[in-house]
Amino acid sequence: GPTRKMPLTASAMDFFQLFVPDNVLKNMVVQTNMYAKKYQERFGSDDAWIDVTLSEMKAFLGYMISTSIHHCESVLSIWSSGFYSNKSIALIMTQSRFEKILKYFHVVAFRSSQTTHSLYKIQPFLDSLQNGFDSAFRPSQAQVLHEPLIDEDPVFIATCTERELRKRKKRKFSLWVRQCSSTGFICQIYVHLKEGSGADGLDALKNKPQLHSMVAKNLCQNASGKNYIIFTGPSITSLNLFEEFEKQGIYCCGLLSTRKSDCTGLPPSMLNNPETPQSRGQYRIRMKGNMSLICWYNKGHFRFLTNAYSPVQQGVIIKRKSGEIPCPLAVEAFAAHLSYICKYDDKYSKYFISHKPNKTWQQVFWFAISIAINNAYILYKMSEAYHVTRYSRAQFGERLVKELLGLEDTSSSH
Repeated sequence: GPTRKMPLTASAMDFFQLFVPDNVLKNMVVQTNMYAKKYQERFGSDDAWIDVTLSEMKAFLGYMISTSIHHCESVLSIWSSGFYSNKSIALIMTQSRFEKILKYFHVVAFRSSQTTHSLYKIQPFLDSLQNGFDSAFRPSQAQVLHEPLIDEDPVFIATCTERELRKRKKRKFSLWVRQCSSTGFICQIYVHLKEGSGADGLDALKNKPQLHSMVAKNLCQNASGKNYIIFTGPSITSLNLFEEFEKQGIYCCGLLSTRKSDCTGLPPSMLNNPETPQSRGQYRIRMKGNMSLICWYNKGHFRFLTNAYSPVQQGVIIKRKSGEIPCPLAVEAFAAHLSYICKYDDKYSKYFISHKPNKTWQQVFWFAISIAINNAYILYKMSEAYHVTRYSRAQFGERLVKELLGLEDTSSSH
């Protein structure tokens, strides 16, 4: 749960600023102004440009965040006369001023001589966000590594052509998270760029198991020695990785697939389906030290690799039609934690910022901001402030937008 007690009067902005404080926003102001100056030195002066201020930067973020609630395809719809126009917030800043800030917006204006990382333009922001996640929240023992579902706007999907859809889906990065499976709080973000040289570039992509084990190690670098139980999907599950994690005091439970998983070191007899027909709930087990490989049957064979649960401990899967199906405890735990993540995706994935810029670093930035707002809402729901106001996720987002635009009094009570 949360590491600090927030006051009863804490606003949406107070929770958001646990992760994106004023000093981070002030840095964006400085870097945007520096970039605008350099850009104009190179390409000619822009008489319409005036240096951006902190209140304008907050309003700029507010306009972008509003697209996560109203799902307008373009942020500029706010100033239009169409369905997505929003007169109540459009008066705070003119469209032309907003477009100027959007043109010059930067988190890191210039590449330093030591920088080789392709995400150098937002790496300091991602690091600051990570510090905020670490200091504001203590996760439960059970956590999940996965790629969160990032919802596309259903109205847009229904109206666009197949070619537009294909073009839109080609993101140049994949976003992975380590998530607390009892609250949904995202503890760590890892961005993998699909292009570029080096160990995490295209060559690594050709070797999927190697890539996914590298992603898992990056996501768990702050988790060693804490006895966490990490649940993984078939692409990450492998004997070598789980043994390596066990040495660091991290325990695992993963679904295994003969097609997607790295099955090196696992007994072939357990990877092949038995010829004799089996009844639902039957399972076979092979063990090596603390590691168990479970093959469980339920209208098909499911394999699990774990060192977090004893294979002899019994559990049950409850199905609406067929009642209780017996299974090892590891299978029951895996199903429970996975269903929680599906619920999280259903509830929060539709609140990702709709603005889709061309630049990869900007796409990552807006995804990271969306995750920070979802995390802020999760902390708000666990605080005493929730019992006073009880905002839904959409209402919380609307309050945050108004507070960023200065339309609500956010007398901070820190």
